Amino acid sequence: MKKIFISSDHAGFILKESIKEYLKNKKVKFEDLGPKDDSSVDYPDYAHKVAKKVKLNKRNVGILVCGSGIGMNIAANKHKNVRAAQCFNLKSTKLSRLHNDANIITLGSRLISKKNALKFISVFLNTKFDGGRHLKRVKKI
Repeated sequence: MKKIFISSDHAGFILKESIKEYLKNKKVKFEDLGPKDDSSVDYPDYAHKVAKKVKLNKRNVGILVCGSGIGMNIAANKHKNVRAAQCFNLKSTKLSRLHNDANIITLGSRLISKKNALKFISVFLNTKFDGGRHLKRVKKI
């Protein structure tokens, strides 16, 4: 992966900060695109920031966190060549990379624990796309 971009809204801010600590401890380079605190913000603004960075280079990936993960997912997927996946367990996370070549993971801070979120991030970042029969399907997106 070339670069990881991370962002949240106010509901996902605390989890985003935990994810940043996790990435720092793993010596994984990332760029935080905001927000800088938990003041109320509009999630599409931050989803669009990450999606724009991810689509610049096919090796870039993103991490988006909001209360449910759904709003960020919808907004990010409006961008061409972005495949955002809302992940809610280890299997959905792994399959998002193996079969769909997801380049953004979206997480719901109100729906999953910090412990699980960090597991999902690890799986997302360490799982490679299978290609093969899945490539022709991804190209149809």
